[in-house]
Amino acid sequence: MSDTNTPDRKIIIAVDGFSSCGKSTFAKAIAARLGYIFIDTGAMYRAVTLYALEHGAIRSGIVDEEQVVRLLDRISIAFRFNPERGASDIYVDGERAEGRIRTIEVSNCVSRVSAIPEVRAKLVAMQQEMGRRKGVVMDGRDIGTVVFPDAELKLFMTADPAVRARRRYDELRAKGDCVSLAEVERNVRSRDEADMSRAVAPLRQAADAVVLDNSRMSVEEQMEWFMDLYRKTCGAPAR
Repeated sequence: MSDTNTPDRKIIIAVDGFSSCGKSTFAKAIAARLGYIFIDTGAMYRAVTLYALEHGAIRSGIVDEEQVVRLLDRISIAFRFNPERGASDIYVDGERAEGRIRTIEVSNCVSRVSAIPEVRAKLVAMQQEMGRRKGVVMDGRDIGTVVFPDAELKLFMTADPAVRARRRYDELRAKGDCVSLAEVERNVRSRDEADMSRAVAPLRQAADAVVLDNSRMSVEEQMEWFMDLYRKTCGAPAR
């Protein structure tokens, strides 16, 4: 449910930052609080993969990249806020596709589809078009620098690598995975380096982004911090 005490003005909110900072969880919580659309970029790549599977561009796990590219101009992807679950549902060609994009078949092929440059270019253009209507929240690695460089509010989330490693470790252990904390921390630090040094869409903090270091903040404290910032951005007094 949206916050009835928030300003009426709709804006674009970009949430970038390091891995294991809780970007997606926080972005979804922001969208639910404001009644905004959460643009799930991962779901969009899954939607393209689903479409490719359903239209013969992927057969027996083999991705025909040229055929996938040819399909791009035909696919329609949209998000609609679902108040019943406080989140946005994804629609492909007008049909709700939340469950269909989460299948093992899609999961096994999505990384190869998302690596196609034309797919990324198409989805970035779609994301930018969605943003024209405002009232959206998106998280990622280059949202405030590439996708929405003119976003009215940009957050850059970070936390101490040791704290992020502990959070990730606890998640993995809760799932039954047998890992060591040292192994997880090495992975977190290695991923940071890879994210910042990769050739395509490297992790960068936008010059006008506001840093949120949530190393020692609860979820409630983060939301309180954000709502004050949001009201100030929209010209409303903080409370």
